Amino acid sequence: MDAPTATSRRELVLYFLKLGTIGFGGPAALVGYMRRDLVELRKTVDEDTYNLGLALAQIMPGPLAAQTAIAIGYFQGGVLSATLVGLAFIVPSFLMVIGLSVAYVAYGGLPWMQALFYGIGAVVIAIIAVAAYRLARGTNKRDPLLWGVFGVLFVATVWSGAELAALFLLAGLVVVCVRAWPGPRSAILLALGVVALSAAIWWLERFLLTASAGDRGGNVLLQILLFFTKAGSFVFGSGLAIVPFLQQGVVHDLGWLTEHQFVDAVAVALITPGPVVITVAFIGYLVAGLSGATLAAVGIFLPVYVFTIVPAPWFQRHRDNAQLRAFVSGTTAAASGAIAGAVLVLGGRSIVDVPTALIAGVGLVLLWRYRVQEPILVVGAGVAGLLVWPLVHT
Repeated sequence: MDAPTATSRRELVLYFLKLGTIGFGGPAALVGYMRRDLVELRKTVDEDTYNLGLALAQIMPGPLAAQTAIAIGYFQGGVLSATLVGLAFIVPSFLMVIGLSVAYVAYGGLPWMQALFYGIGAVVIAIIAVAAYRLARGTNKRDPLLWGVFGVLFVATVWSGAELAALFLLAGLVVVCVRAWPGPRSAILLALGVVALSAAIWWLERFLLTASAGDRGGNVLLQILLFFTKAGSFVFGSGLAIVPFLQQGVVHDLGWLTEHQFVDAVAVALITPGPVVITVAFIGYLVAGLSGATLAAVGIFLPVYVFTIVPAPWFQRHRDNAQLRAFVSGTTAAASGAIAGAVLVLGGRSIVDVPTALIAGVGLVLLWRYRVQEPILVVGAGVAGLLVWPLVHT
């Protein structure tokens, strides 16, 4: 890895500061923006580095977009760049969520938030759809094997309604066996490793979704830190995959929020730019003010940071290894399929009537035909939601 110049590091940090400030659409769209902007337009990151970062993010626990950003930062400039990129990407949305949290508490809830999400949630589907298409086209190119992996993950995601971490590992293994056969003994060991890791992932997810979240009578700030650290450590998939775990913990196990408050927390995450898991700051603020919000954010993102920079040197050293390159191409193809499947899954939740279908359709045309910038679409969809929501919910 060549030593980064101060200018190249500054440009990368400024890019992620901008993305964290105006990047709407959730994890699927955000990783698509990274590829479009850094690989295709600016050409500051080569395609192999992007794919390596995306693959690392897919097979490690934690939210997809933040991990991909930190991984790219590491591969471009080491620990310092990874740290600065992570902070630049996370801090803007954290500050926005704090502002919304203060207003929410001061005014006893924000009824207009659901109206905003009504419109924005619909146009976000169009944003994700375009991002998914560009990501799939760019990563899979004309490779039939990778498009086959794409198809399997697309169907699996639509069928299950979630991103299945074990399938990312299996996709990588399949491509290794087809494109970079390591020999019978190594193949068996690799397969056993994938099976063991997949079983560990499954067990951890089931355990954490059903286990008690701790002693309700303990220190609430410590509980916040520990709970969100567990969430950041053991929930796999995109930032949206963490929502069921959070709901189980903060609503049912600990009773910190009501169902209505939790829905508002998810809405806050979706109407603000940056990583979706920043919703934890809203939850932490409702429970224990600014201290709670800060500890919730630290808890969720610290494991993400550690699980990225610790294995990253190994990925960096072996990036030219034939088996690792094949594994990365398989997991990247799997990611593109899962993100495309997420379009249908999330679309079923956000496009609920004729007005939302129209908002999504208009957004898709404006993005595809006229290349309107995403923040402009989000603002327009939010205004449309504020105008239409009272008419359809009277």
